[in-house]
Amino acid sequence: MRLPAVLGLTALLLAAAPAGVAAPVSGFDWPLRPRPAVARPFDPPEHDWLPGHRGVDLAGGDGQPVLAAGDGLVAFAGTIAGKPVVSVDHAGGLRTTYEPVRASVRPGQRVGRGSVLGTLEPGHPDCPAACLHWGVRRGREYLDPLGLVRAAPVRLKPLHPAALPGPG
Repeated sequence: MRLPAVLGLTALLLAAAPAGVAAPVSGFDWPLRPRPAVARPFDPPEHDWLPGHRGVDLAGGDGQPVLAAGDGLVAFAGTIAGKPVVSVDHAGGLRTTYEPVRASVRPGQRVGRGSVLGTLEPGHPDCPAACLHWGVRRGREYLDPLGLVRAAPVRLKPLHPAALPGPG
């Protein structure tokens, strides 16, 4: 394949993707639609016992459907310390948590990415309107949930002239 053909094919593939739309990483997607604004980012504590923000707060609306970020099994749907919470276990030892969410699912139920877990309720601290606190952890380690939905950047590797086929 000649260099102009390679460049043309690359341009065609890049142009086919909608502008500003990133594909989810590893089968995960945003738990609110449309894609929400991040009201408060992930701020992990230096040590497990210190204060920090072990998830992200996503701006939403009262009664908005909350969606499973990925395929999994509902591990918990109930109230913890007066807050309605839903947790989903995923492959690879990941657990996503959503609060405050009035559950429409039950523990043990299989859910797919985009399945409705329940509805967002108001009352999350430090949010002027309804916010979804979305967390993810693997074992005891809290991770930034935005890492589940950030798309990997497209990187084109340089072509070595010797690797190109000759004319003809």
